[in-house]
Amino acid sequence: MRITPCQAALAAAITLNLLLLLFSRLLPSSSSSRSCHPRAVPKAVPGVTVILRDFHGPDHDVAATARSFSSLPGVAVLVAAEVSPYPPVSLPAGVALLSLRPQPHRAPPRPEAAVRTQHVALVPDGARPAPGLLRRMRDALEATSDVTVKVVAAAVGRRRPRCLSLEVDIKAWTVRYGHQSDQSDRNDHKSDRCGALDGAPAVLLLRTRDLFSLPFPLSSPVVTSVSLQAATRGWRLLLLPDSFPSSPRPPRSPHSLWKTQNLMEKQHRELMEKFGVKLELLPDGLQRWHGCTKDTPRCFGTIHAQTPEYLLEGRWTPPCCLRALRITALHVLAELESAGIRYWLEGGSLLGAVRLGDIIPWDYDVDVGLYREDVPKCRWLAAVLRSGRPVEDPQGFFWEKAAEGEFFRVHFSGTNRLHVDLWPFYPRDGGVMTKDTWLGHRQDVEFPERFLVPLGSVAFAGAVAKAPNDPRAFLELKFGRGAIESPEYPNPALRRWQQDR
Repeated sequence: MRITPCQAALAAAITLNLLLLLFSRLLPSSSSSRSCHPRAVPKAVPGVTVILRDFHGPDHDVAATARSFSSLPGVAVLVAAEVSPYPPVSLPAGVALLSLRPQPHRAPPRPEAAVRTQHVALVPDGARPAPGLLRRMRDALEATSDVTVKVVAAAVGRRRPRCLSLEVDIKAWTVRYGHQSDQSDRNDHKSDRCGALDGAPAVLLLRTRDLFSLPFPLSSPVVTSVSLQAATRGWRLLLLPDSFPSSPRPPRSPHSLWKTQNLMEKQHRELMEKFGVKLELLPDGLQRWHGCTKDTPRCFGTIHAQTPEYLLEGRWTPPCCLRALRITALHVLAELESAGIRYWLEGGSLLGAVRLGDIIPWDYDVDVGLYREDVPKCRWLAAVLRSGRPVEDPQGFFWEKAAEGEFFRVHFSGTNRLHVDLWPFYPRDGGVMTKDTWLGHRQDVEFPERFLVPLGSVAFAGAVAKAPNDPRAFLELKFGRGAIESPEYPNPALRRWQQDR
């Protein structure tokens, strides 16, 4: 078939169009490039973005708060929440809702991509703008000569927050608050440099790059979250004498106040869990515990190679677990004492008693030796022997035969398996104490009965416990010379004590 010049030209044009269409699909346009590469955020511009984060309950003031700040020239406003405020609210034009909860049908939330300004202010519900105060906060941040000041704060309402010191001890799962001694900023004798704020709401202003360098930049409650993360980095907060007005609100019902308080306490507990904090030491001397009740599982799983997982993370035993171990140990020792059983602290527990008068800070159980022939004297151990089943005593402690061999365990509860191990020993020929189950631990060795005749005593966990009559010689027999003065983890091949000094 003969092709005319017109047909050839038409075929060439069709082919060219198809090729152009193909390349347009393969090479993304500028708009699709932006959607495929969401991390390509434009360079930050001068100004402040206000993020509303902490608002609670159905009677929140988020719409009015957003409206008041969005009226400021050059200020962008975002409302950050896991889910949309409920009941639904009508946000002012230009105020964006920033969803923080990951959802399977959406891209992961990236709040940093929504902030285009060099500074960001975290504003609590109910605050109202004060003329020029955001600018003064920004100027104070940029003008301070203290390089540790990364956050500037101002109160909301008439009450000024308390300026506290704050220490975060990651290894001990503990935060310590204290009363801050007066430290005035050079530019304003009324400005305080703080580790944390407490007692009243506040606006926090940071550089955008600093806020989003934090692992949990918008975790709630905001002031507590930012303070904890700042403390681990050596940052401080500069509290200005200025304050933002707060909106007048009608009196809230008792039920609404109760719901709000419960929600705030829930958020605080969840924040402590996220940050791995088990104990808060408050400036008035009170303690706030998170974890280890009789109704909760213990904070760590099964121990392998004598090394709990928290030790591999550079942490020691959670303080709530140590507290539960002390309670369990003192209960068990009191029961053995009242039954007339010859017992003594064993292994690492004796080592902690001699070295510290307490449980070793990274230990995860308590070891007690006792004469095997005395076991039936204890009513709970006798009940376990008779029935072959665990027994719960009236205080909720759980006594049982260990599955690993011929010894007993007493747990903090049937749910919380923090425990004391009871090892039945007996003398064999030659006056050497032995037992029927050995787990291959370093301290698992036979020893002369003369260490127990007579028994001595040692301070332990706030009480006095029975111990071998020559604890140093006993421990050096089990652990080697200098064991008391030379701390070491149970399995140095996995992690050494020197790594966490």
